[in-house]
Amino acid sequence: MKKIIIIEDEILIQQSLKKLFERRGYSVDVSASGKTAIDMILVNEYDRIICDLMLQDISGFDVIEESKKKFSPEDISKIFVIMTAYNSPQVLSRANSYQCRLLNKPFEDLDEAMRLMTE
Repeated sequence: MKKIIIIEDEILIQQSLKKLFERRGYSVDVSASGKTAIDMILVNEYDRIICDLMLQDISGFDVIEESKKKFSPEDISKIFVIMTAYNSPQVLSRANSYQCRLLNKPFEDLDEAMRLMTE
């Protein structure tokens, strides 16, 4: 069973995504805090890390930076998906520097969003 973590401080979005992934057979951990999520990432194995860009305590990019303690740049590009409602050129550039996927919120097509988060 594939294991993922969803890092999202909007609880409704977090819980909705959790249910969608569980229905598709994933084991899902969740965190509303980037700092707590970093601790979870460093001690657990995840096939995918789905992280909101603008968390209440730190940014999704901060989560990626701290995850470099465990993952190579290649690993980061494969397992991280950043979700954001802030699609500025600066955000796109920074996401490209990590070569991670960037997913715009709100999702226009839920099936397509789920596909992008899991492939």
